[in-house]
Amino acid sequence: MTTLSTHVLDAALGRPAAGLDVVLLDAQRIELAATATDADGRVRFADQTLPGPGTYRLVFATGPWFAAAARSTLYPEVELVFAVTDDQPHYHVALLLSPFAYTTYRGS
Repeated sequence: MTTLSTHVLDAALGRPAAGLDVVLLDAQRIELAATATDADGRVRFADQTLPGPGTYRLVFATGPWFAAAARSTLYPEVELVFAVTDDQPHYHVALLLSPFAYTTYRGS
């Protein structure tokens, strides 16, 4: 099985994005897992959440997260689409977030 993790950093404040809701979807947009980032802005999904190769989506509820901190944002949610192959044991999909911009990368 392939494992999956994510890490969200609030780039505007220079700290982890704790308590941000994240949903993992498969290619048909069926929910595989739903959780929130921990105090360090991280989520490590259970091994069984990635059943095999394919396209997956991480959807981050950025609008409610920014609103809870009395901050406005251009992006009510961020959806990252990524492909999993059968020869990779782990995927780490990171998100650098600010109210009016975001970027992503594959970490280790």
